[in-house]
Amino acid sequence: MEQRLSLITLGVADLARSRRFYEQGLGWKRSETGSNENVSFYQLGGIGLSLFSRAALAEDAHLEDTGGGSFGGFTLAHNVRTREEVDALLARAKEAGARILKPAADAFWGGYNGYFADPDGHPWEVAWNPGFPLGPDGSLQLPK
Repeated sequence: MEQRLSLITLGVADLARSRRFYEQGLGWKRSETGSNENVSFYQLGGIGLSLFSRAALAEDAHLEDTGGGSFGGFTLAHNVRTREEVDALLARAKEAGARILKPAADAFWGGYNGYFADPDGHPWEVAWNPGFPLGPDGSLQLPK
């Protein structure tokens, strides 16, 4: 298997609410191709993100939908180029309706980060990490 992540799908309770949060609140642009009344796709650098009904996603994967609300064992991360961008993005997310899980602070690993939860409780880390620079296209450059 090639070392790659292609698409992240978030199961959401209310697709219209999630679209408003990501598009109007955070300023993301929905892909016209593939998006419809049941699903939305967004290009995130070299990977895609989709928003899909939580119940339909659980059914498609043959999983029980437990209703969410608890930590699922993962976070999504949005790395930025400066410390100041962490504060600005957390403020924008909060204004868009996100719940701040952890205000921005110096991190034990030498960077600066904070966390917010989107309207469905999916946790997002916003981080500035001087050891993981971003390329011109925003892609994360892990050290070798």
